[in-house]
Amino acid sequence: MPHNTHLYEEVSKTCWPIIYSPKYNITFLGLEKLHPFDAGKWGKVINFLKEENFLADVMMVEAREATDEDLRVVHTQRYLNRLKWSFVVATITEIPPVFCLPNFVVQRHVLRPLRTQTGGTIMAGKLAIERGWAINIGGGFHHCSSDKGGGFCVYADITLSIKFLFDRVEGVSKATIIDLDAHQGNGHERDFMDDSRVYIVDIYNRNIYPGDGFAKRAIKRKVELEWGTGDQDYLMKVDEHVKGALSDHEPDVIIYNAGTDILDGDPLGGLSVSAEGIIKRDEMVFRAARSQNIPIFMVTSGGYQKHTARIIADSILNLYNLGLIDHLEAI
Repeated sequence: MPHNTHLYEEVSKTCWPIIYSPKYNITFLGLEKLHPFDAGKWGKVINFLKEENFLADVMMVEAREATDEDLRVVHTQRYLNRLKWSFVVATITEIPPVFCLPNFVVQRHVLRPLRTQTGGTIMAGKLAIERGWAINIGGGFHHCSSDKGGGFCVYADITLSIKFLFDRVEGVSKATIIDLDAHQGNGHERDFMDDSRVYIVDIYNRNIYPGDGFAKRAIKRKVELEWGTGDQDYLMKVDEHVKGALSDHEPDVIIYNAGTDILDGDPLGGLSVSAEGIIKRDEMVFRAARSQNIPIFMVTSGGYQKHTARIIADSILNLYNLGLIDHLEAI
């Protein structure tokens, strides 16, 4: 019997299925500046959407923090206990000075934001089933599996969101993960290695972290890109493999990991896709899902440049302008 969780409580029908909390942002003693990840990017996305008069505070769904009981749906207690050691969190988040901080500070200023984003992804899954689509402005921690974190990913939010849906929502028994971050999504791949209910598409730079050969066995459509892949080649592959995946395996829900670290100039991604290419990619994925009436929820994942937030906001506005996201289902 699933445990009681506040993450699946009803939200107001007047809210758009866009999930966010100011608690997402890691801002403490300048720590966020010590990682190439812009740890305040989530709030910047929201600010851009407000400047465009697309969003008012009352129209968003406030993300709730995932509790230990929620996390244990996937994570081992042993793994959660290890996060009580600051050096473990420093290693996973790749912010070395975290090693020197007392763990209660790490819990409050580093892990609580990530637990809140994880709660947001779980909430997005339920909202997508109810409304047809949802976007978590954070999340997408695709390197984390049930018992191992890495690459800034502390909690396995993608795995958790799918497990919650399978356990709690009638009629959801097949899922497709479309992982288009520049890095291989080895966390969810390890978690769903032998689970035929989950179909994984992963398009990534073959030359960079994590290079997890074991996890690659879980990928049903594996597309390995070379350094510097640009718009034309990239978008052709996305179009072919997203459509092919949905024809191979008709899911009840799609989880879209929409990393923006494919952007030209990203210090970690090593690809050369333009801002326009990213916006077109997101449009392709949403169009494929919405044209087949398959619920889709998006998480924002990696993206390591200062203008990444602007691109995510512009992509959401583009989806709205094209009618690929709307508010009709909630009225």
